[in-house]
Amino acid sequence: MDSASSSSEKGRESAQVYEDIDGIAAAVAAGEISEALVVAEGEERTTWFVWLLVACASISGLLFGYDTGVISGALVTIGGDLGPAELSSGQKELITSSTTLGALLGGLAAGMLSDFLGRRPVMGIADIIFIGGAIGQSLSHTVWAMIGCRFLIGVGVGVAACVAPLYIQELSPTRLRGRMVVVNVVMITGGQVVAYGIDAAFANVHGGWRWMVGLGAVPAAAQAIFLIFLPESPRIMIRRDNLDAAHAVMTKIYAYATPAQVDLKVRTLVAAVKLSVEITNSTTLWQRIRLILSDPINRRALIVGCGMQAFQQLCGFNTLMYYSATLFKEIGFDQPTAVGLIVSGTNFIFTLLALKYIDIIGRRKIMLWSAPGMVVGLVLASIAFHFLTKKTDGNLVDGTQYSTTWSAIVLVAMIFYVASYATGLGNVPWQQGELFGLEVRGIGTSLATTTNWAGNLLIGATYLSLMDRITPAGAFGFYAGLCLLGWLFCIFCFPETAGLSLEEVRLIFRHGFGIKESKRLREEKRALRVGEKRRRKDAAAATREQEQIDSSEKV
Repeated sequence: MDSASSSSEKGRESAQVYEDIDGIAAAVAAGEISEALVVAEGEERTTWFVWLLVACASISGLLFGYDTGVISGALVTIGGDLGPAELSSGQKELITSSTTLGALLGGLAAGMLSDFLGRRPVMGIADIIFIGGAIGQSLSHTVWAMIGCRFLIGVGVGVAACVAPLYIQELSPTRLRGRMVVVNVVMITGGQVVAYGIDAAFANVHGGWRWMVGLGAVPAAAQAIFLIFLPESPRIMIRRDNLDAAHAVMTKIYAYATPAQVDLKVRTLVAAVKLSVEITNSTTLWQRIRLILSDPINRRALIVGCGMQAFQQLCGFNTLMYYSATLFKEIGFDQPTAVGLIVSGTNFIFTLLALKYIDIIGRRKIMLWSAPGMVVGLVLASIAFHFLTKKTDGNLVDGTQYSTTWSAIVLVAMIFYVASYATGLGNVPWQQGELFGLEVRGIGTSLATTTNWAGNLLIGATYLSLMDRITPAGAFGFYAGLCLLGWLFCIFCFPETAGLSLEEVRLIFRHGFGIKESKRLREEKRALRVGEKRRRKDAAAATREQEQIDSSEKV
């Protein structure tokens, strides 16, 4: 029996032995795991092409991290370059929060725009915005010019934060989907580390802040070039009825699969998204927006997605990214930017830990284990601030000689808090795209991303005022309380999605938030996968036995 005929027979066998591909949509609609989908997922070894694709797309994350992190060092070195001899707290808040406002608007439009134009072109639009904003900042000579350019950068950040994870998820194998999205988060934290490094390098250079903000144009230009060579999401191609192009991309992604296996993957994907495509093609954007709010499955997914993004921002983490240099300077550190680099470095290192374990341990378990660590870190920081600022009536007064012991405890508490954040909350909410069906995925991710930036805007715009009004101890105690509420939300509302395909995830929201349903579906799928492996093993053994019989007959 030659290899060509053997491959052909195996392909026919897969189609005959398992359920008809046309029945997949019915199985999904009935809330069951489709055996054909499990079989199609069988060959999921990834190639350098996939990792290179994810790395190129994750430059968006690098830009996100760099442009949100670089402002921390820039604010303490601008001096009188923008007009006033020193920037006031209000001006610093406007410069910082303008980026967040831009990101809120950019994120709101990005997902819906990517449904219309495709994921890849929208990422290119973000790069153009990044380049213009970075150059504009470096040439600013007034506070309002800086605010305007930071707003422009924010639009780019919002678009990139929404579309890049979405693009990566739709090109990733199920078993590695979480890890590949975390690559984008690693790049966000890496961008923040690079930003702090650039801040430290130019901290003592006259006009160095212009280099800090202007260098953000370099990775944006690089990604704009790389995007020319990247493919569009296969799901977008299928929705546009471009099956040949989708097949070509799937062939590159699953280079180890046989032609029959790739064909099965494409056909199952077409069947799985059939209902989504029909809804998309027969409804308007406004009708789909209403659908995500009126349909119970979509509404529960939206509550989880928006809730997790709100938790990520209301925990107060980004105040450290924006104001860490200012904070550490006030509590007595001689090199506040360098100390801020320690914090961002911790964020980067523990994000790498999440990269390894998010698909192994699962999203839900990581959140349930890491969120209490954030509460502990913030409570410890609150206690340290209380004793640190006793001699200044609970407030931080710049130039005061504070206790080095309590200052060190603040730093240790911040490192512990950041490590807990990076392990879970820094990554998990960005898996948001997997919660939504294809017909509302762009809209859902837009609304969830908008929630993220709305929370970011609220925290960034009130942090300095909160520190003044209720003291640093009160502010960090307040953030600890919000973290506790977020942890309770995870316990009762956040289901596990690891191991389920994008088309299967929506099944868990049929009768509630799906904590138990997710467990049932994952166990059912695991059993089918074990059965499929056993069948392949038995088939291989039978083939070898038949070959031996054929060989002996010839002799």
